[in-house]
Amino acid sequence: SLSCLRVETSCWGGFSIFTAAGISNRIPTNKNPSYWNVLGKMQHFAQAMLFAIEEINNSTELLPGVSLGYRIYDSCGSVVRSIAVTLALTNDDNVVSASEKPCNQAVHAIVGQSSSSHSTAVTTIIGPLNIPLISHFATCACLSDKSKYPSFFRTAPSDYYQSRALAHLVKHFGWTWVGAVRSNDDYGNNGMATFTETAQQLGICLEYSVSFFRTDPTAKIQNIINIIKTSTSKVIVAFLSPGDLEVFIQELSLHKLSWYQWVGSESWIFDSHIATLDKRHILDGAIGLSIPKSQVSGLREFMLDVKPLNSSNNKLFKECTGHEDLTGVENGFTDMSLMPIFNNVYKGVYAVAHALHDILRCNRTCNTKGDEVYFNKNGDPPAKYEIINWQPKQNGSVDFITVGLYDASLPAEKQMTFLNKSLNMAQNVPVSVCSEKCPPGTHKFLQKGRPVCCYECIRCAEGEISNITDSTTCLRCPLESWSNEKRDTCIIKEAEFLTYEEMMGSLLTGVSLLGTCLTTVVAFIFFRYRNTPLVRANNSELSFLLLFSLTLCFLCSLTFIGRPSAWSCMLRYTAFGITFVLSISCVLGKTIVVLMAFKATFPGKSIMKLFGPTQQRLSVLGFTLIQVIICVLWLAISPPFPSQNFKEFKNKIILECSLGSAVAFSAVLGYIGLLAVFCFIFAFLARKLPDNFNEAKFITFSMLIFCAVWITFIPAYVSSPGKFTVAVEIFAILASNFGLLICIFIPKCYIILVRPEKNTKKNMMGKGAQTSF
Repeated sequence: SLSCLRVETSCWGGFSIFTAAGISNRIPTNKNPSYWNVLGKMQHFAQAMLFAIEEINNSTELLPGVSLGYRIYDSCGSVVRSIAVTLALTNDDNVVSASEKPCNQAVHAIVGQSSSSHSTAVTTIIGPLNIPLISHFATCACLSDKSKYPSFFRTAPSDYYQSRALAHLVKHFGWTWVGAVRSNDDYGNNGMATFTETAQQLGICLEYSVSFFRTDPTAKIQNIINIIKTSTSKVIVAFLSPGDLEVFIQELSLHKLSWYQWVGSESWIFDSHIATLDKRHILDGAIGLSIPKSQVSGLREFMLDVKPLNSSNNKLFKECTGHEDLTGVENGFTDMSLMPIFNNVYKGVYAVAHALHDILRCNRTCNTKGDEVYFNKNGDPPAKYEIINWQPKQNGSVDFITVGLYDASLPAEKQMTFLNKSLNMAQNVPVSVCSEKCPPGTHKFLQKGRPVCCYECIRCAEGEISNITDSTTCLRCPLESWSNEKRDTCIIKEAEFLTYEEMMGSLLTGVSLLGTCLTTVVAFIFFRYRNTPLVRANNSELSFLLLFSLTLCFLCSLTFIGRPSAWSCMLRYTAFGITFVLSISCVLGKTIVVLMAFKATFPGKSIMKLFGPTQQRLSVLGFTLIQVIICVLWLAISPPFPSQNFKEFKNKIILECSLGSAVAFSAVLGYIGLLAVFCFIFAFLARKLPDNFNEAKFITFSMLIFCAVWITFIPAYVSSPGKFTVAVEIFAILASNFGLLICIFIPKCYIILVRPEKNTKKNMMGKGAQTSF
């Protein structure tokens, strides 16, 4: 924050700059890359500030009539020295103006430092004094805490955004198993903490995360290298300061570790000096984030023009003659790859100048060479990065190719975009995962005691699927569906019911039609020989009614075949119940007639008068009417209905008819069983009557078959699965029908057709030879 001051002098003492390493006082003739790099970086930062101050002082629009002064201090990469020169700044009023005239004004802004740790120390001191510190390269997210650092500002984005962007970059390439190396300072520790947190949210696991500082013993760095060599991850995220990475590269060069994919932070990813040091091409193919490229008109020329530097009062280059020619020289001093950082210094100076101008003169928007410069509530600029890829050239140098962009101000799905440019990776696009991706049809099974990225792929159980890669769970299919063989999709379950087309359905249909035809043939024979003694003696009216009911019973079995529907479900059970009662009623009537007929032959007996033809018809009608009433009540209260059975088979749907009312169904079967028992008892009582006329023993035998079939039907019905349940029902109906047809009518047909000589009244009355049916 700046206080409003009235300017009455032509010199405004307000700027100081810290540099991250020592400043040499001469331009040497040797071309040692490391030496030139240190010289170049530090002088460039200072030159960028001087260039901005000179532009402002020469401007007629920005701070007219006011000259800005400065002091330049060297922190030599030391936090202690940074604190010392900060204290000197706050107590020293001697400020040098751009015109080399002394100024007696208090320091109002500090541009620096490059390091987050150094900036933390400085802003802690000057914060209570309300002196702003504007850093061009201190990116630690911790410095955004205004409660601790109220006067800190920066023109480089916070590492909070960079760390998250790096995590998304790693996720973009499918790297879920990575290692991490960081500087053991505020920059590395805070940046890696945010990266780790975001990585966990994105499903990325860190196999290891190690830290070191460039002054650490060699043994510690060697231990880190051993950790890397024994690891299984192929990607290394390096949140390192350039100084730390220089030391690390020197140690890495002693080992063959060129097959790793490096992901770098903005501190080193576009540093040409680091690329020069990488003689073994360990970092080839590295990818990471950098501050967007920028150009400041005239800044390069200003930095390379050494003629003004021979001024006796300019202490930056004491031994500079001013006649040096830097044309065609390629070293750290002439390297402009750090122009984005120089631009940050430039923008920092202009930001303060605009703030002063706003206080003193007007209220305009701060605009620097077309770039809008502003700070949010945390003192941070907008977070924008370029995605840089190291692409080696044939001469051994490295091109820093911009392959994508990241803008944190955009919606999440649009923040990271890639340009249509080819990438150069350590191994094309390497695979770095702890476990291979689980294909559809499987799910992840976490291994106890291992990170979540290390898992086994377990096949989904029956009835469950996973249709995406790396699914954490399997989804159960809906009831009407089932999993396919690959367990990657749900397919509609096969609907199973007894059909006419399948072998079993066709066989049962044939048997049913055969029974119908046989019954029809028997009925035709009986009708053809209706006037013969045998037919007349066996109560032809009840016989024809029984044959009719048997025909219906054979046909009703067909209603059990085919897809169940509302009408077929109701018809099959009611038709079965009524036709069976009609059949049993006819058999019962015939049994009673036989029994009564022989009882009536004794003198004084008139029982037959009580059970004549009318009574026989009424008894059959009455017995059948009771079953009709039961069925009507069943249909009215809770009728049978089609349903889907999902429990019988896992991969099939059984289409069946539910009973509706189990009580009504039990009543129907119970009533049929009751009539069958009565019929059996009466036939048993009449079994010893004269054989020539007596059909009671055949009725007894048919009832035994009937009862045996339906008694065995119960367990077979309960234990038969699916469509076999229906087959058991049809079999029981057909078996009992054939029992009645064969036992009662076939012997008579044999006499009628094969032994017609036995079909006489004399034989029926027992006056001829005794012939048994």
